Amino acid sequence: MSGVKKYNFIDLFAGCGGLSEGFYKQGYNALAHVEINPTACETLRTRMKYYGYEDADEAVLELDITREDVLDCIEKAVKGQEVDVIIGGPPCQAYSSLGRAKDDKAMQDDPRNYLFESYVKVLNHYKPKFFVFENVTGMLTAKINGEHIVNRIIAALGENYKVKFNPKMNVLNSANYGVPQIRKRVIIIGVRKDIDTELEEMYAAISMTHYDPEMPEKERIGLKQYVTVKDAIGELPALRPGQGKSKIPFKYSLSNEFLKRIGSEKLEELMDHVARNHNDMDIARYTAMAQNHWTFQEMLEKREDLRHKKARVFGNSYTVQWWNLPSKTIIAHLYKDGNQFIHPDYTQGRTFTVREAARIQSFPDDFVFEGPRTEQFKQIGNAVPPLLAEAIASGMRKKLESLNERDNKK
Repeated sequence: MSGVKKYNFIDLFAGCGGLSEGFYKQGYNALAHVEINPTACETLRTRMKYYGYEDADEAVLELDITREDVLDCIEKAVKGQEVDVIIGGPPCQAYSSLGRAKDDKAMQDDPRNYLFESYVKVLNHYKPKFFVFENVTGMLTAKINGEHIVNRIIAALGENYKVKFNPKMNVLNSANYGVPQIRKRVIIIGVRKDIDTELEEMYAAISMTHYDPEMPEKERIGLKQYVTVKDAIGELPALRPGQGKSKIPFKYSLSNEFLKRIGSEKLEELMDHVARNHNDMDIARYTAMAQNHWTFQEMLEKREDLRHKKARVFGNSYTVQWWNLPSKTIIAHLYKDGNQFIHPDYTQGRTFTVREAARIQSFPDDFVFEGPRTEQFKQIGNAVPPLLAEAIASGMRKKLESLNERDNKK
């Protein structure tokens, strides 16, 4: 996108850069990424270098955002340049229903509940035109001392910004933006109060392109069909458990619209397509479920021999991701086991590889995830799907350009 005005952004709680990726693709310029995880920082630096940044080592700040001197640290990278947009999503464990279920106090004492305050501190310092605040839908029901945390977050973000909270407007499903995955996320967009743009316009500019399996027929008009697991990973080489290499020569097909968006004709290698080792019992479960199109419950009823030794196993503990549908939400738990992401081809008898998970999240095939496989899975599971991020970045770019035109006419 050369010859186009570059808009500057800062990414807070950047993770491995899923949200940033969408903004890069739309021609934005990264000034700083703030992230506490060292391996995710390595991934961020590698990606910045891929995009030709020479200051990647200084621009990726591996630090705890709650530090007193966080603004000084960020300013060393920003160097007084104008910040147009701040993006980011504070860690969501404390808002996730899963996290609350595991914690006796429903995560009341978890300091991560208050990390949004660090986001607000940076936001109110730089006062960009717009911001994007991303989180899990569990944030909608999370309470601290009886108060809905979302109300506290909206109030804090609203000091200098127009913000509204309406789940119909704020909750976006990645599948509606060309991602082969059902993934609903809260996207709170803010507009600085002195800017004559309404929030509804900001959301309307994020173009929905695909319908999802749950969408009523009458709402599907003019939208493409959802991207399926088959569209995303059907062309990848078949592997049995334990097979695969971190890099192999590969001829990419780019045979559908999704693969054209995440792929490149220049690529000649496939990265991170390595299957985990599984025990014989799990391989038998994966195979039986995929072959017979069974849920875990159906398998337990019909194959007594495949029952789990641990009786307390949830009904969704093992899930096959079917070829003809989008995948279910990719989660960071993937680093522990892949039982909820069983490959639909029963002859493979395994769970998803790093590259398959990355494709389901819509990461480009040339995206390098640093670190060991457990860290790669964590990075992917915690990320915002780049194609969803790009839809947001594209809508925001239109608004920034119209503001720019208005200013130039004055």
